[in-house]
Amino acid sequence: MNVYDQAHQLAAAIKESEECKQFNDVKAKVEANPELDAAIKDFIKQQFEFQTKQMMGQEPDQDAFVRLQQLSAVLMQDPLTGQYLQNQMIFSRMMSDVYKIIGDAADFGVGPMGNVGDIL
Repeated sequence: MNVYDQAHQLAAAIKESEECKQFNDVKAKVEANPELDAAIKDFIKQQFEFQTKQMMGQEPDQDAFVRLQQLSAVLMQDPLTGQYLQNQMIFSRMMSDVYKIIGDAADFGVGPMGNVGDIL
């Protein structure tokens, strides 16, 4: 069994998965609306920055948290945004599961942050 051939088959399976197809469909609709696309990207960026600070042990910034909640409430008024964020979460969960399976198979072991599967 050639690992590279299997990797290409996995890539094709991911592209053909319902999770990927649904996410790409709603992503294309969002990208067709530049204002909505920019707003979602800004929200995701702020959310990522907030979560990164938390993971690094920094005290959560209450103002940033409130801004995120307010921005989320505004964005969720648009049904397309809700669909986008939900499909993104579903696709991300699938990819996380795939990474964990590969990591477990490779038996990466324990590193400075614990078991690789535990951090994905």
